Amino acid sequence: MPKIVADLHIHSKYSRATSPKNDLENLAKAAEIKGIQVLATGDFTHPDWFKELQELKESEQGLFTYKNSKTRFILSSEISCIYSKNGKVRKIHMLILAPSLSVVEKINQELSKIGNLRADGRPILGLDAKELVKIVLDVSSDCFCIPCHIWTPWFSVFGSKSGFDTLEECFEDYTKYIYAVETGLSSDPAMNWRLSGLDKVSLISCSDAHSLPKLAREACVLDVDLNYNSIIEAIKTKKGFLYTIEFFPEEGKYHFDGHRACNISLKPQEHKGICPVCKRPLTIGVLSRVNELADRKEGFKPKNAIPFKSLIPLQEIIAECFDVGPLTKKVQAVYNNLIKKSSELDILLHINTNDIFPAIIGEGIERVRQGKVKIEPGYDGVYGQIKIFSEKERASQKTLF
Repeated sequence: MPKIVADLHIHSKYSRATSPKNDLENLAKAAEIKGIQVLATGDFTHPDWFKELQELKESEQGLFTYKNSKTRFILSSEISCIYSKNGKVRKIHMLILAPSLSVVEKINQELSKIGNLRADGRPILGLDAKELVKIVLDVSSDCFCIPCHIWTPWFSVFGSKSGFDTLEECFEDYTKYIYAVETGLSSDPAMNWRLSGLDKVSLISCSDAHSLPKLAREACVLDVDLNYNSIIEAIKTKKGFLYTIEFFPEEGKYHFDGHRACNISLKPQEHKGICPVCKRPLTIGVLSRVNELADRKEGFKPKNAIPFKSLIPLQEIIAECFDVGPLTKKVQAVYNNLIKKSSELDILLHINTNDIFPAIIGEGIERVRQGKVKIEPGYDGVYGQIKIFSEKERASQKTLF
């Protein structure tokens, strides 16, 4: 097993539309079940959450533990920057990683002068993304700034609704301090390899989880020493950065173009930007935006590209086998039995699928590993629908259930 699975972007119970179970105790337990060694705290800008983070004890340089948990926490927060630049309103989400609670305290002091940090775990600030990077790095050069889910239409550096066409257009002279970008759920590294302008940065993947089951749906796998500086250096240099764990991008909720209110989902080449039902503008998704900015053909792979593995969360695979929802009691019972023997990521990535019972679940995991899935792509805020088995295959297996 690789040394570190790191999920560097999540949210606490203090963020909007986030589970009340996302507290330190539950996050630490869930990380162990998932097989995460290093988990983001999320939301360190929120005053109440920052107060709770004081319960953490530094275990290694820049990493923290909660009580007797094996899980290491890394201090993180997502900031929503909304501002006007070059004649257009920009809405950019930025992930900040910090090496210590004292540094976080200073960052919070500076950002509280700009906006209300208590309003949401992910605060909205009327602040240029470039200026945010400047403020954070002025507090400590050991901090790390990462543009979040860079293709999401509404809130990202390349988003179709409010983004830029290059990193340089957004960050100007501070682009040299942007060493990584988060690809987001609706794109994978292969899509991002089509942009030569991204060769100089690392492509990281994180869950952006708002509930415990969503942890590590995307993550980074690193072979480095267990401390903050080693993790940051691996991301900066790509040395010791083994691979990323990915969603199938079609499953992301902004992959295709579409209009949710009219149940319209379209490929980039199937429309001229207008909903055929209501005649209003479509939400232009990630695939279209990648096609628009790409300067390379599909299938291009840079020499220094970090590999990736596309997975489906175990509960979703079990649900597909049973043809029921992932939160049903039947799925939970099978899931709980499987994770008694190993972590979820170990099951999805490494365990011999012939040893998994019922056998159809092992077959499902094997198909996912090989990419043998069918997906109805997501669009305009609607997650994509994945099928691993045909209706006929599921019907023939019902006796196993």
